[in-house]
Amino acid sequence: MPKRTLQGVVVSDKQAKTVVVRVDRRFAHATMKKTISRSKKYHAHDETNEYSVGDKVWIEERRPISKLKTWEVIRGEKKQKV
Repeated sequence: MPKRTLQGVVVSDKQAKTVVVRVDRRFAHATMKKTISRSKKYHAHDETNEYSVGDKVWIEERRPISKLKTWEVIRGEKKQKV
């Protein structure tokens, strides 16, 4: 079975080797046919502490690393400096 890959934005990088990634999804309501936005946060493993708040990252499923971490950052784009 292929591993799931999700795209999201880093919302916290305060933990060592861990980032919290917010993944947004949009879907149509089943009866009202209105577009709804929902988001969920995932704890992901970041071995090199490379990513910080605001960076766009792609995360992939993997075996459990800890109680909360079952995702790993595979690639990302740094937020542009203003």
